[in-house]
Formats: sequence, structure tokens, C-alpha cells
Amino acid sequence: MTLENIKLDLNFVKSQFPAFKDPLAKDWSFFENAGGSYVPKNVIDKLTNFMTSTKVQPYADYPMSKIAGENMDKATEMFANMINAKNNEILIGGSTSINLYVLSNALKKFINIGDEVIVTNQDHEANISPWRRLSEHGAIIKEWQFNKDTHELEINDLSKLISKKTKILAVTHCSNIVGSINNLKEITKIAHANNIIVIGDGVSYAPHGFPDVKELGVDFYTFSLYKTYGPHLALLYGKEKILQKLPNQNHEFLNGQYPYTINPGGPNHEELVSLIGIYEYFENLFNHHFSNQNLTILEKVNKVNELIANHEEKLGNKVLKYIYERKDLRLIGKNIIQNKDRAPTISFTSINKSSKEISDILLKYNIATRNDNFYAWRCLKHLGIDPEDGVIRISMVHYNTNDDVDRLINALEKIN
Repeated sequence: MTLENIKLDLNFVKSQFPAFKDPLAKDWSFFENAGGSYVPKNVIDKLTNFMTSTKVQPYADYPMSKIAGENMDKATEMFANMINAKNNEILIGGSTSINLYVLSNALKKFINIGDEVIVTNQDHEANISPWRRLSEHGAIIKEWQFNKDTHELEINDLSKLISKKTKILAVTHCSNIVGSINNLKEITKIAHANNIIVIGDGVSYAPHGFPDVKELGVDFYTFSLYKTYGPHLALLYGKEKILQKLPNQNHEFLNGQYPYTINPGGPNHEELVSLIGIYEYFENLFNHHFSNQNLTILEKVNKVNELIANHEEKLGNKVLKYIYERKDLRLIGKNIIQNKDRAPTISFTSINKSSKEISDILLKYNIATRNDNFYAWRCLKHLGIDPEDGVIRISMVHYNTNDDVDRLINALEKIN
């Protein structure tokens, strides 16, 4: 049986998430996944077990401590394998914003007065502000602006911005407003041909399929684990050859012990261990849908990624078609998903009503979403949208169903 003939088993998927049985949440269609996803039972169990049995200082020789340390290492190794990184190339911090501010503080050592840093106006602020602050150390900030008509970042425009003084490029893999998947591999090739360090923001990409960081070629890559079915943590990948050169941002005695040097205070122990549950969930998805067990972790993840993408494309296109054809609604970004060139993160505004009014009406029909700028206020300003009222954002992941989409469309039908 080919992958094209295998459909995601939504009954199995939803059975893995306790939220869908919870009295508070079970009657809602949840479309706020880009702000934070539900978590599977595996994650909850791992967190509970750690807090119950091994909530001690890890890495000592007594049993509880030894198990705690082993599980922390296991979680790191599993996630490294899931994104095709080395164990010493990933760190787990409190949030993407924190990770990137720490990284920016480390990279400023290599910035001289007059050096250039390129940021976009399509990104979430987490991958803009830390790099703009390098202007305080003499850097010149250039903004790669997306096309107002297509809402896309045009690669030709990037080439015009690059000069011999360009040192850093910070760019989103997928915009949390526009939804487009940017060609990060091609962008990185162009940057590396000019000796530029690339920081890719995968916060809005990873929930729809974990990346292969080596395939992308980026120097750094980050995403939020609480948006990929885990606790409120974030992952930062960095190439070993760069990490080992960065100045220590942690305790003095950790000098040279990367990646801990870029993770002040270290990871949250119990939540780090709960990440094993994300791996187990993906393993469960693979085992339920596929029979070939002789695959690597990365190969299994890629199979599940494709299964998820096929399901999300069908859901996303149904919503995109409806919003695009409504004359009173203004869709942001592409109106169709093809070959995973767009995430099912769909933002729009209304000609007749404020985004807040639309959001309030949807809530009355048990559609869990909201209006906001979602920390992408520069993107909205470029589009002429009031960042205070923002957009209505419909963000789906693989546990969303066709029934959810029908409920959403029925609710929108009642809005003039």
C-alpha cells in the first residue's frame, strides 16, 4: 500500500489526546493551535512520572537521581534524532524568544561597527528584535520586506540586500500570519555563498512536520515545543562548529561545554523529560499506520510528516477556498496549499466588521480562536492592518477534523 492510499486515522489520533475527552474542551473546535497545541497522554504521563518518582537533582548515583539524568539525556537524544542533529547541537530553553536573545548576545562578539544584519518584516518578533538590537553594537539593520501583493518574501529582493558586510540573516521558515513556507534551503545556499550566518525560525513550520536541519543547511534553527505537542519549552539547534566558538552565556565553570554555554541555568528537568512523550506519540502514529519497522527515527518521522501534511492539506484547502471566495473577507497569503508550500495557518480580516467582532461571534459557536497581531505586528503594519485589532487566525494541526472545518464554515456563514 502506498502512502497516497494511507489516510490519517483521526479516531486513533484523537484518542491519544486527553483534551478531547475533557468536559471543558470537548465541545469546542480548537483552531488556536499556532498559539499552543494540545498534548498527548504520553507527554502527560512522562511529566507525572518524573514529578512522582524522580523529582530530585539529576546525575547522582542513587536510583532516583540516576534515572532522572538518564531520561533527560534520552529526551535530548531522541529530539536530536528526530530533526537529524547531533546531541550536542541542540539545547532546550524556556522559549524561542529567550533562546534567540541569548544567541544574539553570543553572536554579537562577531559583529563589528558597520557590519550588516538582515531581518524580515514577515517574521514573528522573536526572530526580529534580538537581531535588531545588534544595532546597539554598531550593526546596520536591513529589512527584507515581503511583497505587498503576493505577501511572499521574494528571493531576488534578498540578493539585492546582501553585501560584503552582511554577517547575519534571520528569516522565518513559515510565517505565523501569511502561512507560506519559505524556501529556507535555497535562502541558506545564497547566504552561505556570501559567508552569512542563517538563523531559521521554525515555530510555525515544525507543528506540521519536524524539519531535517542538515537538509536545510541552516546554521541555527528554532521552534517552540509547546506548539509541537509538548510543554512550554523551545528547542534551538546550532551547528557544532559555530557553537564551540561562541562565548559562554552560562556559569563560568561551563566554559567550552557547548551547548550548555548558550542555555543559562540549564533546561527545566521535568519538562525536558516529558519530551520523550512527543517521540513516543510519533512512534505510536507510525506503528498504527505503517508496517515497516526497520527504519531509523528520522525515516519514521518523515513518513508521519507526510501523512500529516496530506491530511492538513485537505482541511486547509477547504477553509482557504471558502474564505477566498467570500467577497467580504480578505485572505492573507496563498489561497491553496500545494506540495506543502503553505501551512494550515490561515489569517484573514473582514471588510464589514472588526477582527474582534468576528472573533467574538465565532466564540459563540464554540470556535476556539481569536484576533491578534500574534507578535507579528510589523507584518500587519506592512499590510495596512491595525496591529491592535489584528487578524482572525484559524490555525489547524493534524488532530483537527473535517467536522471542525464544517463547524467553522457554518459559523462564518452566519456573519455578514
